[in-house]
Amino acid sequence: DVQLQASGGGLVQAGGSLRLSCVASGLNFDDYDIGWFRQAPGKERERDGVSCISMGDGRTYYPDSVKGRFTISRDNAKNTVYLEMNSLKLEDTAVYYCAAEEIGRAVTWLCPDYAMSYWGKGTLVTVSS
Repeated sequence: DVQLQASGGGLVQAGGSLRLSCVASGLNFDDYDIGWFRQAPGKERERDGVSCISMGDGRTYYPDSVKGRFTISRDNAKNTVYLEMNSLKLEDTAVYYCAAEEIGRAVTWLCPDYAMSYWGKGTLVTVSS
């Protein structure tokens, strides 16, 4: 079974930093794209792409909302993807999820939620003023 486990969320002040981790198991890690998505409070039906990474060649995608502040990285030996979040803003408050796309095209498709096949449970990030 494919499992994705996100961790690292917590309470942080605006302007601060936080690093999330996603540990994957049960898949051919190098063949997948992995993405981070977030669900803002009151938006239970909507998960917006934060960043995606190709596990095979390291290509990445960031939307304008996080570009320059967030960095996604991978450690294939540990089957782990990280999301380093810097200069956090109040609007970054959300439940953050990691997800996997088995064909390896999520980055090319600009990290849409509908491309992802497997989802982990989220980790809550709360940014305070």
